[in-house]
Amino acid sequence: MLTSILFISVCFLAYANGANDNFKGVASLFGSGTLNYRWTLTWATLTTLAGSVAALFLAQTLLVKFSGKGLAPDALIHTLPFMIAVAGGAGMTVILATRFGFPVSTTHALLGAMAGSTLLATSGNINLAPLLNDFMLPLLVSPFMALGSAGLLYKLVNLWPRQRPIEAPLCLCVENTDTLMLADSATMSLSIESISPALSLDQQTACAQRHARMILGVDLSLLRDRLHVFSAGAVCFARGLNDTPKIAALLLLAPGIDTQWIIIAVAFAMLLGGVFNARRVAETLSHKITTITPTQGLSANLVTVLLVIFASKFGMPVSTTHVSVGALFGIGVVNGKANNGVIAAIALSWLLTLPCAAICAAAIYFTAGGASFS
Repeated sequence: MLTSILFISVCFLAYANGANDNFKGVASLFGSGTLNYRWTLTWATLTTLAGSVAALFLAQTLLVKFSGKGLAPDALIHTLPFMIAVAGGAGMTVILATRFGFPVSTTHALLGAMAGSTLLATSGNINLAPLLNDFMLPLLVSPFMALGSAGLLYKLVNLWPRQRPIEAPLCLCVENTDTLMLADSATMSLSIESISPALSLDQQTACAQRHARMILGVDLSLLRDRLHVFSAGAVCFARGLNDTPKIAALLLLAPGIDTQWIIIAVAFAMLLGGVFNARRVAETLSHKITTITPTQGLSANLVTVLLVIFASKFGMPVSTTHVSVGALFGIGVVNGKANNGVIAAIALSWLLTLPCAAICAAAIYFTAGGASFS
């Protein structure tokens, strides 16, 4: 009975995670108008699913870390009521935030739920060292790293197009050099056209006016948009890679369930949440934090994917939410269009995530009849 409740609780958490997180990688695509909502949602869902499946092979460190080892006593961790409380408390917190359109961190909610359950079960006896060193430090540092990195990258990218708009298609053209006029002393003149070609990089219209032969045409706006779409997919892949093990770790204690099937179940539940319940958070991320151009969105995505994949590789449980929102806010600071009121509301929701998850998890643990480990 408890095993079934645990399985349902973890799937509910995965659903809530998908609903709240699915658009965090692709918000810039929708916000900049690069893709419409339907295609953006499809791309986010497919790339997140790919990252979830890859988590089975590439993120084993996070599977162990988010089983709760070091944070709570081993005797408590290996109980089903504790895991049910953690999954349920985190899931309730994330789905509540999703209802109001706030992008919160599932990582944050899991930490709060673990802390709340542990405090109740041990009467306040909790090991804070791993909570602060292994979890809280990456969570606190990552948004500031993303903010600064995204703003700096966009400034660097924005230096080159000042002389030539990125929307103008360019071509590499080949043309002959100017005609040389040679005259001899016998009043005979000879026009000789140089056979040495010259290469030039210019807009396609300018090349056509000079009758130059185009040998390579590059539409910079199309290239930028493709890179933007690819980078957004990479962020979603990284999110699936980083988030799936955190949720799947809660089912490691369930008897008779293979790890591969745990990953599949979590990935499918995340997919459903992302498809059916992502619109409110999508609007907040895409349109309310700051106005986004394709170039700005590309810069934010590159910073996000690099930070999240780096964290996954080294087992650092950073929040994709904190990184992606920090990157978008960094872009807003640089372009002077950041919505400080929305950012303040999001920051408040982040602060409330921990105590809300802790209270919910403690209540579930008490209801489930968890034993005292004091």
